[in-house]
Amino acid sequence: MDARTYDPPGDASSRQEFFAAFPANAVNWIAVWRRNYLVWKKLALASMFGNLADPMIYLFGLGFGLGLMVGHVDGVPYISFLAAGTVASSVMMSASFESMYSGFSRMHVQRTWEAIMHTPLTLGDIVLGEVVWAGSKSMLSGAAIMLVAGSLGYATFPSMLLALPVIVLTGLAFASVAMVVTALAPSYDFFMFYQTLVLTPMLLLSGVFFPSSQLPAAARIATSVLPLAHAVDLIRPAMLGRPIDNAVLHLAVLAAYAVGGFIVCALLFRRRMMK
Repeated sequence: MDARTYDPPGDASSRQEFFAAFPANAVNWIAVWRRNYLVWKKLALASMFGNLADPMIYLFGLGFGLGLMVGHVDGVPYISFLAAGTVASSVMMSASFESMYSGFSRMHVQRTWEAIMHTPLTLGDIVLGEVVWAGSKSMLSGAAIMLVAGSLGYATFPSMLLALPVIVLTGLAFASVAMVVTALAPSYDFFMFYQTLVLTPMLLLSGVFFPSSQLPAAARIATSVLPLAHAVDLIRPAMLGRPIDNAVLHLAVLAAYAVGGFIVCALLFRRRMMK
């Protein structure tokens, strides 16, 4: 037998386990997404209010309060500058919290995933459905804030519509990364580490509240790898009607987080659920 074509049994088994972690096909995840949507629809108004309350408080509280002292930033009123950052941060928080708290509940507490796996759907289908669902919820949150900002004159129409696909990609990126945390979490308390050590510093360093150019050189280098910074750099020019610099780079980074995060979380969930 040709040694170049011989696969040791262990290698074949490892490859089979690897591919088993991913969706069985391109459409099965829709059933998981639809199941989550039907449950969410019963409490849609309360859920939307919860997702919008915090970023809207930031927008109007800081926008009007701090804006009176700051005046203009980068040639626009501070509240207009802040509006774009608020859209991006809202997408980050909404996608992350849905993937962590709600996803963990369905996986570990309610054991919904185990029930679904008794159907023809695979674990990979479930994970993809959860990621897309979290991204969908975050898109609603971000789009709603953007529309409010546009209606009040803090964003430029129709250029702000260019931010919609960025919002979708940003939601998928943060949902995928948060699902990695969910796959590792032994309990709800574990999520506090991610919120405190990752989400909060990212919120403060990524240009949401002030231009990242004001940061020290070392901090600017660090922010260049943060997904929120790339989302802000895409959403803010679109909402302000300005040209977008390095758009391909920003999109590539967000796509890398979305795809890479999904691959990692799919493999981790396979190891956790199939013990």
